[in-house]
Amino acid sequence: MGAVIAEQAPLKAEDAADLIRLLQSRQCPNCRLADADLVHANLRDADLKGARLQRANLGQARLDGADLSGADLSFTSLRGASLRGANLLGAKIYGTDLRDADLAGATLDNDALEEAHWQGAKAIATEARSHAALHNAGVEAAQNGRWPEAEHLFSEAIMRQPKEPLSWVARGIARSEQAKDDLAASDFRYAGSLFQSKGNSALSDQLRQAADTVQKRRTQTNKQPPGNGWGGHILSGMTAAAQVLAPLAIKAFVPMGLGF
Repeated sequence: MGAVIAEQAPLKAEDAADLIRLLQSRQCPNCRLADADLVHANLRDADLKGARLQRANLGQARLDGADLSGADLSFTSLRGASLRGANLLGAKIYGTDLRDADLAGATLDNDALEEAHWQGAKAIATEARSHAALHNAGVEAAQNGRWPEAEHLFSEAIMRQPKEPLSWVARGIARSEQAKDDLAASDFRYAGSLFQSKGNSALSDQLRQAADTVQKRRTQTNKQPPGNGWGGHILSGMTAAAQVLAPLAIKAFVPMGLGF
């Protein structure tokens, strides 16, 4: 029943004896496995409660049904790993690489992925991603020109925090870049109403003007093709235009560098 780690498994870990114990039995609660090389390891149903796995490489590992509750996964690579049904409650997920991992049925704390890398991960429970994490992922997608993905992520962020106007503005930009004129205008107007309720009349007026501008684009399609920078263009006169797609500060829904 020993695990398979590619073809050769260098016994590199904080405690080599603990690593051998894990590979032989898959039962290693509280093991000291920092820096372990466990690429492609078959650790299905492994007991790793409270294990120290900082900086370990578990890329492409099979961890379906594994108990990682309370484990320290700081800066651990789980890229492409299968974590279907895994227990990650109480795990420290700081700087953890979960990109392209399969998290179907995995149990995580609310907002557990706030400080992790999870782009491309599958089947993440909605409650595991905070508003800020979703918004910031949308920002990254937008900055790389992936507008449909950005729109989807901003929509999820809005579901988590519907009264945060910046996510409505950001989704409006993403929709404008895809020539979804009416939807973009609606987002800008609603964001304007939220800023108005916060006492920011100037920004509210600018967003209403942006909404009018994007809706007028239908009559200008011969002059300006759909997309092609319209989202930024229509907001070019706003005080916050250059920063409106800035990442939100962790645990403080204030965009970095903004003054409103």
